[in-house]
Amino acid sequence: MAKFIYGMNLSLDGYVDHDRFAPDPVLFRHWIDQVANGTASIYGRHIYELMRYWDDDQPGWTEDEHAFADAWRKQHKWVVSRTLTSAGPNATLVAENIDSTIRQLKSDLKGEIDISGTLLAHSLSTSGLIDEYRLYYHPVVLGSGKPFFAGPRPPLRLTGSERIGDSVIRLTYVPA
Repeated sequence: MAKFIYGMNLSLDGYVDHDRFAPDPVLFRHWIDQVANGTASIYGRHIYELMRYWDDDQPGWTEDEHAFADAWRKQHKWVVSRTLTSAGPNATLVAENIDSTIRQLKSDLKGEIDISGTLLAHSLSTSGLIDEYRLYYHPVVLGSGKPFFAGPRPPLRLTGSERIGDSVIRLTYVPA
C-alpha cells in the first residue's frame, strides 16, 4: 500500500506561493531527491499546470534544474481535474470516479506518492487518505495568498523536524 505525502514550501504565516519565494540550492537538491525517489505524484489542476514548466528544457538551466526536470519527467503523474481535457507526457488525467481511482492507486502502488495542490490535499485529507504532512517553512511572511490548509486543519501529531539548508525547517506530522 502506498503512503500519501502532502508536502509543500510555505511562508511562516502559512501560505504557498511559488512566485513570491523559492527554495535555496540545498532545498532544491532535496526536492530533486524527493521526486527521483518517489513512486508517483498526484496533482491538482492548478499546481500541475505550473509544474508543466519542467516538461521542456529551458535555456540557461543549471545542472540541478536539468536533474529536477529529468526526475519529474520520469515519474508518473495523475492529474485530478474536471476542466482539463488532456494531460502531458507520463501523466494520466483523472476526471471521473476520482475517489475510487485515488483509493485504487493507494491500494495498488507501493512507496511514497506525493500529493500536490491545496484543494486536492484538503479533499484527500477529509477522506482520511493523507498519511503524512510535510511543511517546509521559509523565513518569509506573505500576509496573503493560498493557505497550505485549504480548510480546517485536521488533527495532527508532530513526528519530526529537520533543518534543510540555512533557512528552511521541515515539520512532519501524521493524522492524530
